[in-house]
Formats: sequence, structure tokens, C-alpha cells
Amino acid sequence: MIFFWFGFILLILVLLALDLGVFHRKMHRISSREAILWTIFWIFLGLLFNVFIYYAYSNHWLGIGESLHHVQSGDEAALKYFTGYIIEKSLSLDNIFVIAMIFAYFNVPALFQHRVLYWGILGALIMRGVMIIAGIALINKFSWMIYLLGILLIVTALKMLFTRQESIHPDKNLLVRLARKLYPVTGDYEGSKFFSRIGHRRAVTPLFLVLLIIESTDVLFAVDSIPAIFAITTDPYIVFTSNVFAILGLRSLYFALASMMDKFRYLKFSLVFVLAYVGVKMLLSHTYKIPTLLSLGIIAGMLSIGILVSLLASHHEKKSLKTN
Repeated sequence: MIFFWFGFILLILVLLALDLGVFHRKMHRISSREAILWTIFWIFLGLLFNVFIYYAYSNHWLGIGESLHHVQSGDEAALKYFTGYIIEKSLSLDNIFVIAMIFAYFNVPALFQHRVLYWGILGALIMRGVMIIAGIALINKFSWMIYLLGILLIVTALKMLFTRQESIHPDKNLLVRLARKLYPVTGDYEGSKFFSRIGHRRAVTPLFLVLLIIESTDVLFAVDSIPAIFAITTDPYIVFTSNVFAILGLRSLYFALASMMDKFRYLKFSLVFVLAYVGVKMLLSHTYKIPTLLSLGIIAGMLSIGILVSLLASHHEKKSLKTN
């Protein structure tokens, strides 16, 4: 089993190295076409890995799928992976809106945005790995933790429902305040540098502060998304791999949606429903297990409704403006 972990981590490191070291070695503004192609590529990789999950668990290569309380079939494992992937991908959409606000607040040049998101995603992978391991350990040791996480998701859904558009307050961010105390901050961006010097002192650039805020907000979003996938499975390999592949495409998805985010205004209500539904599913986990396939259908259906209503509303507004 340890072979699969090392193999997967090595695969991700190679993909990230190719991403920054080869395909994006020369900084440039990411076009919508390029972003869409990269989004398709990352989704294809995520689905391709699901095929691997199916065959690995079907044949129990190196004992995979036999370490839990029951043996998982390939169908079961692949369905759980795909459902977890969809949940994480959908909840990441809210993260994209916040990233857009952070970039707008700090007026980050489009040329440097990919670099910030690259290192932001890398940090997110490490933090989420730690959170997933800790979460699974707690659930396995304290069965009542699943109820606590379910309540957390429902409370988060209610907060998202009744809270208006998020605002960015960088001066209140703990990491930013700590960085300002430890280092002076340069007055302006210095290319794509995170660090610089003011006189003889080492300093940080505003780009580094942006990176800190993105990292800290991702931790907050992970508090929602990671417990959500625990409602589907507590198999650490499925949880981690589906989570990783979902957020690997977050950068390209951001650039693909950056120019049309205002068109998905009603998607927020779909995400509220997804969080609330998964929270209820966790609360019922010990009394009634909702089939994974049914959960996948409900989640996909609500996301589709949110996207469709948003696009129809946007089209109606454009039509009204032309009429007037």
C-alpha cells in the first residue's frame, strides 16, 4: 500500500515540475483558450486516475482496498472517488470567487497571477494532506466526530446562505500581520519576486502577502470540503487522491472563469445545498447510509440547476438591456 502513496506523490511532483518548469517557465498572461485547454487536461487526468482506482481496487493490487473494515470492490471505490472529486471540485468554485477578490484588492498584475496560484496550490496540497490524515484518525478513534463534522457543514451552509458577498480584510489576516512584524514590505511589486531587500534588511513584496492570504483562505475552505468527502468515504487514499486532482485544476479553472464569474451568481445556493445535504448525510451515517450513487446524482443535479438558472438569468438580463 505504501507503494501507491509514494507513486502518487511522485506523479504529482512530476506534474507540478512540468507545469512550472516546462509549460509555464516563461511568464505570460493566461488566455481564456489556454485556461480552458488546461482545465480539460486536468479533468482528463483526474478521470483517468479514476480508471486506475477501479482496476487497483478490483484486483486489490498490493492489498489496496482490504485495509478497511470491509473489502471494497472496484465499482465501489471508483464511485466514491468520483463523488469525492465532484464534491471538492464544486466547493472549490467558491474559492475561485474569493481568489478573484484577493487579486482585485491587491491589483495583482495578470502576468504574476499564475505564479501565486502555483505556490498557493502547492501549499494547499501539503496542508490538506495533514488535515485529511488528522481527520481520518479522529473519526476512526472517536466515532462521534462524524456528527460534529456534519453539524459543522450545516452551520457553514447556513452562514454561506445568510452572509452577503465576502470582503477582504488583509490587515486582519493573522499571517499577514505576522509577516509585517517580521519583515518590512516593499512599496510595490518587484516582478514576480516574493522576497526582496530594503537597504540591508530582507523584505517581502506585496505578492508574498497575497500568497499568504490565499493559503490562509484555502485552509478555511478545506474545513468545509474535507469533512464533506468524509461523508462519502474514510479511505485515506481515495480521499487524498480525489481531493488533490480536484484542486490541481483550480488555477486553470480560475483563469477560465475569471471573465465570466458574474454569470454564476446563483451557484452559491447550489453550494449551500450541497454542504447542507452532506452534513445531514453525516448525521444519518450510523442509522441510515444514503447510497453513494444517489448522493452523486443529488449533488450533480443541484450544481446543474445552479449553473442553468445563473446562465438563464444572465441571458435574460442581457436581453432586457438590449430591449431598453
